[in-house]
Amino acid sequence: MKKNWWKVLSVLILSYVILKGLLGVVPRQPILNESIRNVYFHVPLWFGMTTLLLTSAIYSIRYLRSNRIGDDIVAVEFANTGIMFGLLGCATGSLWANFTWGEPWPNDPKLNGAAVAMLMYIAYIILRGSFDDEQRRARISAVYNILAFAVFVPLIFILPRLTDSLHPGNGGNPAFGKYDLDSRMKMVLYPAFIGFTLLGVWITELRVRMRRLQATLDE
Repeated sequence: MKKNWWKVLSVLILSYVILKGLLGVVPRQPILNESIRNVYFHVPLWFGMTTLLLTSAIYSIRYLRSNRIGDDIVAVEFANTGIMFGLLGCATGSLWANFTWGEPWPNDPKLNGAAVAMLMYIAYIILRGSFDDEQRRARISAVYNILAFAVFVPLIFILPRLTDSLHPGNGGNPAFGKYDLDSRMKMVLYPAFIGFTLLGVWITELRVRMRRLQATLDE
Protein backbone atom coordinates (compact mmCIF):
# COMPACT_ATOMS: atom_id res chain seq x y z
CA MET A 1 0.00 0.00 0.00
CA LYS A 2 2.84 2.39 0.85
CA LYS A 3 4.28 1.97 -2.64
CA ASN A 4 0.96 2.87 -4.25
CA TRP A 5 0.26 6.07 -2.32
CA TRP A 6 0.81 8.16 -5.46
CA LYS A 7 -1.86 6.16 -7.31
CA VAL A 8 -4.37 6.90 -4.56
CA LEU A 9 -3.30 10.55 -4.73
CA SER A 10 -3.89 10.58 -8.49
CA VAL A 11 -7.43 9.22 -8.08
CA LEU A 12 -8.26 11.72 -5.33
CA ILE A 13 -6.86 14.68 -7.28
CA LEU A 14 -8.61 13.77 -10.53
CA SER A 15 -11.90 13.17 -8.72
CA TYR A 16 -11.56 16.64 -7.21
CA VAL A 17 -10.62 18.18 -10.59
CA ILE A 18 -13.55 16.57 -12.41
CA LEU A 19 -16.04 17.58 -9.72
CA LYS A 20 -14.81 21.17 -9.43
CA GLY A 21 -14.20 21.41 -13.16
CA LEU A 22 -17.78 20.58 -14.03
CA LEU A 23 -19.62 22.10 -11.06
CA GLY A 24 -17.32 24.76 -9.58
CA VAL A 25 -17.73 28.49 -10.03
CA VAL A 26 -15.72 30.02 -12.89
CA PRO A 27 -15.28 33.66 -13.97
CA ARG A 28 -17.54 34.87 -16.76
CA GLN A 29 -15.24 36.08 -19.52
CA PRO A 30 -16.27 37.37 -22.97
CA ILE A 31 -16.21 34.67 -25.67
CA LEU A 32 -14.94 32.01 -23.24
CA ASN A 33 -17.98 31.89 -20.93
CA GLU A 34 -18.49 28.35 -19.56
CA SER A 35 -15.95 26.89 -22.00
CA ILE A 36 -13.19 28.19 -19.72
CA ARG A 37 -13.76 25.01 -17.69
CA ASN A 38 -11.82 23.18 -20.39
CA VAL A 39 -8.64 24.77 -19.04
CA TYR A 40 -8.80 22.17 -16.24
CA PHE A 41 -8.51 19.34 -18.77
CA HIS A 42 -6.89 20.61 -21.98
CA VAL A 43 -3.91 22.38 -20.42
CA PRO A 44 -3.02 19.62 -17.87
CA LEU A 45 -3.21 17.00 -20.63
CA TRP A 46 -0.58 18.91 -22.60
CA PHE A 47 1.50 19.44 -19.46
CA GLY A 48 1.32 15.71 -18.74
CA MET A 49 2.15 14.89 -22.35
CA THR A 50 5.27 17.06 -22.25
CA THR A 51 6.42 15.43 -19.00
CA LEU A 52 5.86 11.95 -20.40
CA LEU A 53 7.68 12.67 -23.66
CA LEU A 54 10.59 14.22 -21.76
CA THR A 55 10.81 11.12 -19.58
CA SER A 56 10.71 8.96 -22.71
CA ALA A 57 13.65 10.88 -24.18
CA ILE A 58 15.58 10.51 -20.90
CA TYR A 59 15.12 6.74 -20.98
CA SER A 60 16.26 6.68 -24.61
CA ILE A 61 19.43 8.47 -23.52
CA ARG A 62 19.83 5.93 -20.73
CA TYR A 63 19.47 3.10 -23.24
CA LEU A 64 22.17 4.52 -25.51
CA ARG A 65 24.50 4.70 -22.51
CA SER A 66 23.65 1.31 -20.98
CA ASN A 67 22.29 -0.86 -23.82
CA ARG A 68 19.73 -2.24 -21.34
CA ILE A 69 16.68 -3.26 -23.32
CA GLY A 70 14.54 -2.49 -20.27
CA ASP A 71 15.28 1.23 -20.71
CA ASP A 72 14.08 1.04 -24.31
CA ILE A 73 10.84 -0.62 -23.22
CA VAL A 74 10.19 2.13 -20.68
CA ALA A 75 11.03 4.80 -23.26
CA VAL A 76 8.57 3.51 -25.85
CA GLU A 77 5.77 3.10 -23.30
CA PHE A 78 6.22 6.64 -21.99
CA ALA A 79 6.05 7.79 -25.61
CA ASN A 80 2.88 5.74 -26.20
CA THR A 81 1.17 7.30 -23.20
CA GLY A 82 2.43 10.74 -24.22
CA ILE A 83 0.92 10.27 -27.69
CA MET A 84 -2.40 9.29 -26.11
CA PHE A 85 -2.35 12.41 -23.92
CA GLY A 86 -1.41 14.49 -26.97
CA LEU A 87 -4.32 13.18 -29.01
CA LEU A 88 -6.70 13.85 -26.10
CA GLY A 89 -5.18 17.33 -25.83
CA CYS A 90 -5.81 17.90 -29.54
CA ALA A 91 -9.41 16.69 -29.18
CA THR A 92 -10.20 18.90 -26.17
CA GLY A 93 -8.41 21.83 -27.83
CA SER A 94 -10.34 21.37 -31.07
CA LEU A 95 -13.64 21.30 -29.19
CA TRP A 96 -12.65 24.44 -27.29
CA ALA A 97 -11.52 26.21 -30.46
CA ASN A 98 -14.86 25.49 -32.12
CA PHE A 99 -16.68 27.38 -29.37
CA THR A 100 -14.25 30.26 -28.89
CA TRP A 101 -12.65 30.78 -32.30
CA GLY A 102 -15.49 29.60 -34.52
CA GLU A 103 -13.83 26.54 -36.07
CA PRO A 104 -12.29 23.35 -34.68
CA TRP A 105 -8.89 23.80 -36.31
CA PRO A 106 -8.03 27.40 -37.30
CA ASN A 107 -4.72 28.15 -39.00
CA ASP A 108 -2.80 28.66 -35.78
CA PRO A 109 0.94 27.95 -35.41
CA LYS A 110 0.55 26.21 -32.06
CA LEU A 111 -2.20 23.93 -33.34
CA ASN A 112 -0.22 23.14 -36.48
CA GLY A 113 2.91 22.56 -34.43
CA ALA A 114 0.98 20.15 -32.21
CA ALA A 115 -0.21 18.23 -35.27
CA VAL A 116 3.34 17.98 -36.62
CA ALA A 117 4.60 16.84 -33.20
CA MET A 118 1.98 14.08 -32.99
CA LEU A 119 2.86 12.91 -36.51
CA MET A 120 6.54 12.79 -35.53
CA TYR A 121 5.81 10.54 -32.58
CA ILE A 122 3.42 8.34 -34.53
CA ALA A 123 6.27 7.96 -37.04
CA TYR A 124 8.46 6.88 -34.09
CA ILE A 125 6.05 4.03 -33.32
CA ILE A 126 5.92 3.04 -37.00
CA LEU A 127 9.72 3.15 -37.20
CA ARG A 128 10.02 0.69 -34.32
CA GLY A 129 7.78 -1.75 -36.12
CA SER A 130 10.01 -1.80 -39.19
CA PHE A 131 12.93 -3.62 -37.47
CA ASP A 132 13.04 -7.26 -36.44
CA ASP A 133 16.37 -7.10 -34.64
CA GLU A 134 15.70 -5.98 -31.06
CA GLN A 135 18.98 -4.15 -30.44
CA ARG A 136 18.96 -2.38 -33.79
CA ARG A 137 15.36 -1.30 -33.30
CA ALA A 138 16.18 0.03 -29.85
CA ARG A 139 19.27 1.97 -30.97
CA ILE A 140 17.72 3.63 -34.02
CA SER A 141 14.43 4.44 -32.32
CA ALA A 142 16.28 5.85 -29.28
CA VAL A 143 18.17 8.31 -31.47
CA TYR A 144 14.96 9.24 -33.28
CA ASN A 145 13.11 9.72 -29.98
CA ILE A 146 15.74 12.12 -28.66
CA LEU A 147 15.73 14.15 -31.87
CA ALA A 148 11.91 14.15 -31.92
CA PHE A 149 11.77 15.73 -28.47
CA ALA A 150 14.42 18.26 -29.48
CA VAL A 151 12.12 19.31 -32.36
CA PHE A 152 8.97 19.07 -30.24
CA VAL A 153 10.07 21.80 -27.81
CA PRO A 154 10.47 24.63 -30.35
CA LEU A 155 7.36 23.51 -32.26
CA ILE A 156 5.16 23.83 -29.18
CA PHE A 157 6.84 26.38 -26.94
CA ILE A 158 9.09 28.65 -29.01
CA LEU A 159 7.79 29.16 -32.56
CA PRO A 160 4.21 30.10 -31.48
CA ARG A 161 5.67 32.89 -29.32
CA LEU A 162 7.53 34.33 -32.30
CA THR A 163 4.52 34.47 -34.64
CA ASP A 164 0.85 35.44 -34.49
CA SER A 165 -1.05 32.89 -32.44
CA LEU A 166 -4.54 32.72 -31.00
CA HIS A 167 -3.33 30.89 -27.91
CA PRO A 168 -2.91 32.84 -24.66
CA GLY A 169 0.70 33.68 -23.90
CA ASN A 170 1.73 33.38 -27.54
CA GLY A 171 2.09 35.84 -30.40
CA GLY A 172 1.67 38.85 -28.12
CA ASN A 173 -1.51 37.57 -26.46
CA PRO A 174 -1.56 37.82 -22.67
CA ALA A 175 -1.29 34.57 -20.74
CA PHE A 176 -4.38 33.16 -19.04
CA GLY A 177 -3.26 34.09 -15.56
CA LYS A 178 -2.97 37.76 -16.44
CA TYR A 179 -6.61 38.34 -17.24
CA ASP A 180 -9.04 35.58 -16.37
CA LEU A 181 -7.68 32.95 -13.98
CA ASP A 182 -8.74 33.77 -10.44
CA SER A 183 -7.51 32.08 -7.26
CA ARG A 184 -10.43 29.63 -7.30
CA MET A 185 -9.43 28.31 -10.72
CA LYS A 186 -5.78 28.03 -9.76
CA MET A 187 -6.81 25.83 -6.81
CA VAL A 188 -8.14 23.35 -9.38
CA LEU A 189 -5.73 23.86 -12.28
CA TYR A 190 -2.48 23.34 -10.37
CA PRO A 191 -3.59 20.03 -8.77
CA ALA A 192 -4.80 18.96 -12.24
CA PHE A 193 -1.22 19.22 -13.52
CA ILE A 194 -0.14 16.76 -10.85
CA GLY A 195 -3.15 14.47 -11.19
CA PHE A 196 -2.97 14.01 -14.96
CA THR A 197 0.81 13.53 -14.87
CA LEU A 198 0.51 10.85 -12.19
CA LEU A 199 -2.21 9.18 -14.25
CA GLY A 200 0.12 9.10 -17.23
CA VAL A 201 2.88 7.52 -15.16
CA TRP A 202 0.39 4.97 -13.80
CA ILE A 203 -0.78 4.00 -17.30
CA THR A 204 2.83 3.71 -18.44
CA GLU A 205 3.73 1.51 -15.48
CA LEU A 206 0.88 -0.87 -16.34
CA ARG A 207 1.93 -0.99 -19.99
CA VAL A 208 5.55 -1.73 -19.05
CA ARG A 209 4.44 -4.56 -16.75
CA MET A 210 2.26 -6.05 -19.49
CA ARG A 211 5.11 -5.87 -22.00
CA ARG A 212 7.55 -7.56 -19.61
CA LEU A 213 4.99 -10.24 -18.77
CA GLN A 214 4.45 -10.90 -22.46
CA ALA A 215 8.21 -11.15 -23.00
CA THR A 216 8.42 -13.69 -20.17
CA LEU A 217 5.59 -15.77 -21.65
CA ASP A 218 7.23 -15.74 -25.08
CA GLU A 219 10.49 -17.16 -23.73
